[in-house]
Amino acid sequence: MRDLLRAISVGDRVAFTRFYDLTSSRIYGLAVRVVRDRHYAEEIVQEAYLQYWQRAGDYDPARGSVITWMMTIAHRRAVDRVRTENMHTERMWEYGVMAAEPEATQNIPLEVVVRSAEVNAVRTCLGHLTDLQRGSVELSYFGGLTYPEVATRTGTPLPTTKSRIRDGLRRLRTCLDNQDDC
Repeated sequence: MRDLLRAISVGDRVAFTRFYDLTSSRIYGLAVRVVRDRHYAEEIVQEAYLQYWQRAGDYDPARGSVITWMMTIAHRRAVDRVRTENMHTERMWEYGVMAAEPEATQNIPLEVVVRSAEVNAVRTCLGHLTDLQRGSVELSYFGGLTYPEVATRTGTPLPTTKSRIRDGLRRLRTCLDNQDDC
């Protein structure tokens, strides 16, 4: 395994393919056990192998075997995904509680009614995004994080984070435009 990792560190794609074939089932199995969702596990495996490719030269044999190094990276990514999903669930619960609170029964100005309808439309449309898109958009727009901060928080490469947010915002815009037609 160390020989394959050394070859990968200098960009050997054939070695990387062999490396993947030998180890992917263990990494995937770990990811599924932690996140308990095959879709997320597949994404974690993809992100982990990207990190293995990019950081193969950082492997230190004095700190453990290659598979231990790999499992540690994959496990951290999986745990981060679980934490992100738990944070998202808590936030949505908080939004639900706030939405369920009765408003004062006094005369409500038109602006408040319009604002409330807009907020409800955004909440509805956020529900149409994938969990990854929604989480990234929420961290960026509701959490006030920059794209690099979102990438760091989710353990995702910056270009992937940007794509998720961009695609999420497009889907959000399409959904909101469709609601305006009603």
